[in-house]
Amino acid sequence: MTATLTPATAVPAAEARAVPVRRVYRFELVKLLSQWRIRLLVLACWIAPALFVAGVSQQSSLPVDTLFGRWMHATGWAGPLVVLGFAGMWALPLLTSVVAGDVFAAEDRLGTWRHLLVAVRSPRRIFAAKALASLTVILLLVTGLAASGIAGGLAFAGNRPLVGLDGHLLAPGDAAGRVLLAWLCVLAPTLALAAVGLLGSVALGRSPMGLLVPVLVALVMQIAQMLPMPVTVRLALPGYAFISWNGLFADPAQLEPLLIGVAVSLVWAVTATALASALFVRRDFTNAVADGSPRRAVLTGVLPLGGLLAATVAVVAATTPASGSGIEQTKVEASVTTAFAHLYVQQTRQLHRPAVTEAQLRASAACTKGADRTGGQGPGNDWRCVVTWHLPGLEATGTAIYQLDITPDGRFMADGDGPKEVNGYFLVHTPHGDTPNPLWQFDGNVELPYPTSKG
Repeated sequence: MTATLTPATAVPAAEARAVPVRRVYRFELVKLLSQWRIRLLVLACWIAPALFVAGVSQQSSLPVDTLFGRWMHATGWAGPLVVLGFAGMWALPLLTSVVAGDVFAAEDRLGTWRHLLVAVRSPRRIFAAKALASLTVILLLVTGLAASGIAGGLAFAGNRPLVGLDGHLLAPGDAAGRVLLAWLCVLAPTLALAAVGLLGSVALGRSPMGLLVPVLVALVMQIAQMLPMPVTVRLALPGYAFISWNGLFADPAQLEPLLIGVAVSLVWAVTATALASALFVRRDFTNAVADGSPRRAVLTGVLPLGGLLAATVAVVAATTPASGSGIEQTKVEASVTTAFAHLYVQQTRQLHRPAVTEAQLRASAACTKGADRTGGQGPGNDWRCVVTWHLPGLEATGTAIYQLDITPDGRFMADGDGPKEVNGYFLVHTPHGDTPNPLWQFDGNVELPYPTSKG
């Protein structure tokens, strides 16, 4: 008597014979690494940052408009941070687009889905293998950027102390740990962009728009960060961790904004990956032309992620005491005071003057914005601060003026406006060569989510 195989019994049998995920993962990883553009990206990520740092080290002018750019001649730990700032804006979104944004669409263009399904026999395992292979390649690229930037910086500028964001000096070991932690933290928004790329690749199929989704999302987030929006919306964007890593280089470290940015990014990564997986598993692979549509992309991608953004804004608003732009007079004054005191001590040591501590200086700042002499809030290049301090044994009070340009994300650059003997441009002698006066120009950061600065 011959047994009849019904569909109900055929599905579990086929599922039982499905290829293990680890074998499919190795196959997908080999496919990715065999592509010439992926190999070229790997080579560029492991070489280009070191060449960039080496090139800047040979120049007399530095990228002072970039965070930590003014210290690239002073220490090798500034170079990887400059590379990190550039990578967060441009390199990482492009890398996630090329890798994750095309991993599913490539099968649609080549028409190989049926062959892959026959070989693996499980859409879920195919999705898991492709997602893990993409993640592996992205981690390889990010590791290359970090390692190359660090190697180039140490080779051409040396393992020296790094001036922190608020002017305090970080020992080489402390600087190394914070640089590595900063690169580790930006993995969270990178994963969020990669997950959005997976979703775009699944939803749009062979359309080239799927390849551009992570770049477009990153571009929108960058534009949003440059706008004077409420701080609750700023913190709720998944790309905020590309900016908030700079809080690691303050004393004490500004961890709360960074943790919020990392948490939001991870929520986006999990949500976008889950949406992409659900959409891929329900796809009808028997229809060769049903590989994606703008309508499906809107229903399964834009609307759910828009709802997620609204939810994260509500959660951030309910859990943080933030209001308005987050840039307020008292916070600006506290940040400028802290940075000035740290850098004054450094200048005193470099000029071989009698030693003084921050506590002995009793520095304070009075800041105003524009024509409003009673205070002010919000970003702009019309902030003006008057810093006063006292030296031990002297009754006279020292005074220095700074013009501040504060960006909407809280970062500011203070430009000395006299007296020139204190914050003018002149060179000071250090064991490693002549460097500009540390009080001439310096960078700082205003911690946005909290009503008063803790610096």
